[in-house]
Amino acid sequence: MPYFLFTLLGFVLGSTLFAYWIPKLLKNIDICTLPDDHNPGVSNAFMYGGFLCGMLSLICELAKGFIPVYLGQKCLDINSLLFVPVLVAPVFGHAFPFLQKQKGGKAITASFGVLLGLFPELHPAVYLAFFFIFFSVVVIINPHSLRSILTFGFFAFNVLLTIKTASIQIGCFIIAGIVIYRHLIKHNNRPVRISILHQR
Repeated sequence: MPYFLFTLLGFVLGSTLFAYWIPKLLKNIDICTLPDDHNPGVSNAFMYGGFLCGMLSLICELAKGFIPVYLGQKCLDINSLLFVPVLVAPVFGHAFPFLQKQKGGKAITASFGVLLGLFPELHPAVYLAFFFIFFSVVVIINPHSLRSILTFGFFAFNVLLTIKTASIQIGCFIIAGIVIYRHLIKHNNRPVRISILHQR
């Protein structure tokens, strides 16, 4: 029962699309209709809602992944496979929200929140941050959807190789699968451009 309650909390928080609702409430802007990708994400909240909407969205989107996982690991056995749904629920809820299935997001920020919630085990969060920066700054890949697919693919691979806790391995693998799926269905066959940073 405790595992179910934390999973339910994560799904409910995940299904609350803060990056959609904050610009909607503060600026009366529907960020799902303005950008080409129709994504209720933090980057669009910044772009179309401004700094305040973007920062509030970022904090809330991180928190909805962080809170159920961090509290869950304090109350539950993180080594149990029953902890896997606790890890996955916020990301799944964001990608497939209960009341807004057609407006589900790509779940990148929620994924970071979940991984930060594993504190003091921060290796998965570091892996995700490293590959996100690597494919954004060093080997620059466009479009963004393909960059995210590679980022989460390499992230999951490294977690499987280096993290010994099975629940974290499986949870991260499923999270990567959800994010990759969301990006694949929004990729729209855009042309791929790859460039490597040159030092002067």
